[in-house]
Amino acid sequence: MLDENAFDEEEILTGIMDWAGVESPSHHTPGVNAMMDLADQALGQLGAERNRLEGLDGFGDAVIGRVAGQDGKTGPGILVLSHLDTVHELGTLKTKLPVRRDGERVYGPGILDMKGGARLGIEAMRTLQRNKITPKLPVTFMFTPDEEVGSPSSRVRIEAEAAKHKYVLVAEPLRPWGDVVTGRHAIQRFFVRTHGAPSHAGLTKAHGRSAIAKMAQVISRIEAMTDYERGTTYSVGTLKGGTFVNVVAISCEAQVLCVAPSDELLEEVRANMRALEGEEDGVRIEVVQSLVRPVAEPHEKTMALYEIARGLAEAIGLEFGHCLSGGGSDGNFTGALGLATLDGLGVAGAGAHTFEEHLLVPSLVPRCRLLAGLLQTLH
Repeated sequence: MLDENAFDEEEILTGIMDWAGVESPSHHTPGVNAMMDLADQALGQLGAERNRLEGLDGFGDAVIGRVAGQDGKTGPGILVLSHLDTVHELGTLKTKLPVRRDGERVYGPGILDMKGGARLGIEAMRTLQRNKITPKLPVTFMFTPDEEVGSPSSRVRIEAEAAKHKYVLVAEPLRPWGDVVTGRHAIQRFFVRTHGAPSHAGLTKAHGRSAIAKMAQVISRIEAMTDYERGTTYSVGTLKGGTFVNVVAISCEAQVLCVAPSDELLEEVRANMRALEGEEDGVRIEVVQSLVRPVAEPHEKTMALYEIARGLAEAIGLEFGHCLSGGGSDGNFTGALGLATLDGLGVAGAGAHTFEEHLLVPSLVPRCRLLAGLLQTLH
C-alpha cells in the first residue's frame, strides 16, 4: 500500500473545492451537467473509457468511466459509485455557504455529501497511476445526478451497472462517530394530500373546509409516530397548499420521508401511513406511496469486504468500526442486490444538508489512502 507521502493533501483539497464551487441541486439540470462535465474531464485525465448517459425525466446526465485492470483485464471488477447532486438551492454558494477554509474545516455546498468523497475516488486512482500501480481488477467510476431526491432516474442504471461488478465502493461521508457503513435502513417517501372545500375566508369561512388546517393536524400525527428506540422515523420535509389568502384552502400537499431498519418495520410504517387515509370534518386525506430505498443488510459478501478494508485501515492507523445507518444512499440498491458494498468511505466532517456543511482536512489523505489501497488490493 502506498505511503502517505504519495498523497498531496493540498492538491486533493483544491480538487474538492473546485467541485464544491459548482452549484448542482438535484433539479437544476444545467448545474448537475456542469458537474458531469468536470467528472468526465477528470476521468479523461485518468485515461478512462468514458460513456455519458443522457438524463432521464428532466434530471441531469450520468457519467461512467472505466479503467482496465492488470493485463488489460475488463471483466467484473470494482464499481466506485458517487452522486454529484446536492440539496442546496441555487444562490447558497453566494450567500449562506460560500466555499471557504477555516483552519481544519472547509465549508461549501455538498462538500461533505458527497463531492468530497466523489473526488477522493478520482484522486486515489490518480495517485496509483502516478506511482505506476495498476489495480488487479478493472475499476469503473459512476457519477449519478439525482441521489438526493431518491435516484428516480438512476436506480435502474445503477442496478444494471452494479450487477457487472464484484465490489461496490460508495464514498458517502464517514459516519460522524467514525464508522463506515455495511448496511442501510430502508427509506420510503410518501405524498400526503388533503382535499377540502373553498369559501371566502372573510365572508363565509364557516362554509369552507380548510385543507391546510386539516393537514396541520395530520402532520402532528405523522411526526408523533417516530419511535427512536425502534429506529423508525417519520419526517415531513415539504409543505405546499392554498391559492389565495382570502380563500379557504382547497388543497394541501406534504412530502414525508420515513426510515425503517428492517423490512418488517418498513411494512409497519407503510401500514401506519395508509391508516391516515379517509375523510375527516369534510376533508379527504389521501396518501400516495412513492420512491423507496430497500433495506441493505450487512450480508456475508459485504462483511468480507469490510474485513479487507479493516486490515488496510489498521495499517494506516485508522479506527475502523462499521454500522447500519439511517440516511439513504445508492448503496441501498447495490447492498440489497447481494453485492459486496462498502459505504461511508468518504471524507470526515459534519453539517451535511445544512449551512454549516464542512469537511475536515486531516481526513483527506487517510481516506484517500484507504480508497487507493482497496483499488490496489481487491481481486
